[in-house]
Amino acid sequence: MASEPLPALSLPTPKAVLFDFDGTFADTAPDMAFAANLLRNARGLDSLPLSDYRPHVSRGGRGMIGVAFNKTPDDGEFAALRDEFHDVYEANLCQGTTFFDGIEETIAELERRTIAWGIVTNKATRFTDPLMSRLGLDVRAHCVVSGDTTPHTKPHPAPLLHAAQLLSLPASECWYVGDDERDIVAAHAAGMIGVAAAYGYLGGSNPESWGAQISITRPAELVAFLPPALI
Repeated sequence: MASEPLPALSLPTPKAVLFDFDGTFADTAPDMAFAANLLRNARGLDSLPLSDYRPHVSRGGRGMIGVAFNKTPDDGEFAALRDEFHDVYEANLCQGTTFFDGIEETIAELERRTIAWGIVTNKATRFTDPLMSRLGLDVRAHCVVSGDTTPHTKPHPAPLLHAAQLLSLPASECWYVGDDERDIVAAHAAGMIGVAAAYGYLGGSNPESWGAQISITRPAELVAFLPPALI
């Protein structure tokens, strides 16, 4: 049973807000789908619609290969397809990737309130860093933790704890915003407030069942949950 969201006044004051990237901070689905369809086209297969790929983008190459070719990591062809997908995606980064509506205003508001913000993603550094640079945010983010920054990826708490360490903050003073259940699992394991981004890809599951302390249907709603004393 899903836990009831805490009222804003009972939430600890955040010193930092951390965001997942794909499906939470940026809509990377168009570029991910484009790369997967290039692999299909190279094999004489028609492109699939973006709507087929979108729910699976948070699973990265594994998700895209699963949709495009119905292959799982147990399949003998999977590793080569995934590696090819990564190369094609890297060559086409940030062609159709955009911020989710309201993200830019939300981080500007966090900056106005001197609340640090950063990215914690399972996306590999080879993709994350160029994307942050091309989006003009590499010098604004207080930390960027990618999927290969620590030995573990989410839902393990290690990436979130590493971000808190980079910020010189206790994890309990950070909020983590994500669009997949594993993001909330990682947030709780790290001792952070979990914020479900119900506008994201969701991985085919219902965010009401994740047990997040906060759920938002658009990025701008996050500001309403900040304690009034911070305004």
